Amino acid sequence: MKRFVLLDTAPIPDNGGALCLFEYGEDFVIKIQGGDGGQLMNTRMHGSEDALAEIPCRKIGQRPQARALIGGLGMGFTLASALKHLGPTAQVVVAELVPGVIEWNRGPLGAKAGMPIDDPRAQVRCVDVAHVLQAEPAGFDAIMLDVDNGPEGLTQKGNSWLYSAGGLHSCHSALRAGGILAVWSASADRKFSERVAKAGFKVEEVQVYAHGNKGTRHTIWIAQKR
Repeated sequence: MKRFVLLDTAPIPDNGGALCLFEYGEDFVIKIQGGDGGQLMNTRMHGSEDALAEIPCRKIGQRPQARALIGGLGMGFTLASALKHLGPTAQVVVAELVPGVIEWNRGPLGAKAGMPIDDPRAQVRCVDVAHVLQAEPAGFDAIMLDVDNGPEGLTQKGNSWLYSAGGLHSCHSALRAGGILAVWSASADRKFSERVAKAGFKVEEVQVYAHGNKGTRHTIWIAQKR
């Protein structure tokens, strides 16, 4: 019988608790320490994480030296998908706040996504994605955000700025002309769609399966800079 085996615990900076990495049979699972037992992510169900990168990167893939930003490394599947759909001269910057998550992606966990962290086009920074957004105006062709469960499903209050009007305006400023913002969420949120539009985007709310072509669906906002 499969059981959860705790492999490591990684503190979240600024007293944000900790993330726990578990082995579950042939899969890996990340949970929040002391939470309700629910999974933040696992290596078996990553269809929506793949789509978070595939949709915008297909749109910018033909741009010369395309540059993309991913907020949240997670289990590496979004990074792997971005690299798959971008050309050899592209660069993908990943901002990951938790050092332990980066280390997990250098080990057996990373192998599940094909070790995208080792791709020379990938640049992983241990930093809050908010700092990257504010430091690099017009620096990216695409921005993909998966830093929490969505605008109304936050597990870390410090992430709320990203989904606010100020955070969305920073995303708008960090994008080049016609750039794409993609935001992952565990659930739909009409008010967030309206907020994105007010920040200067043409926005579409897309429903994608978490795994395969049935069962749980997640939401991805695809927003093009106007």
